[in-house]
Amino acid sequence: MHRHKQPSLAVDGLLTDGTHILLIRRRNSPYKSYWALPGGFVEYGETVENAVMREIREETGLRIFAPMLIGVFSDPERDPRGHVVSCAFLCNHTLENYSPGSDASDVRVFEIDELPEKLAFDHGKIIQEGKRLIKNSRYFTTVK
Repeated sequence: MHRHKQPSLAVDGLLTDGTHILLIRRRNSPYKSYWALPGGFVEYGETVENAVMREIREETGLRIFAPMLIGVFSDPERDPRGHVVSCAFLCNHTLENYSPGSDASDVRVFEIDELPEKLAFDHGKIIQEGKRLIKNSRYFTTVK
């Protein structure tokens, strides 16, 4: 039987209080030591919503609920390991009591308009779409 190649499925979480974003510093390649959104691969039998909640908990120690879809990012060149499609989610959070976990060497909160120059993968594009969603969404309210 002939099998064709299939892309891998990943998730990314944009954790924000409306004016700040939480980023992790990647512990592993690719993009080792780059700042990135927390995220990772979806496990077999797992929903993308549960995957983003799990990945955020594993990488930051934070629990999130009711993630809101930013969009699907599917450029075949977005990940040097191969064709990886990411479902990116907006996660409203107070951004307190976080700590680096499994794949993160550091976790830090940045002003939403003062992010590091180099971000991993296409996370700059995801953040831009997330900022547009924050600005235009009645669903999103700043957490204080």
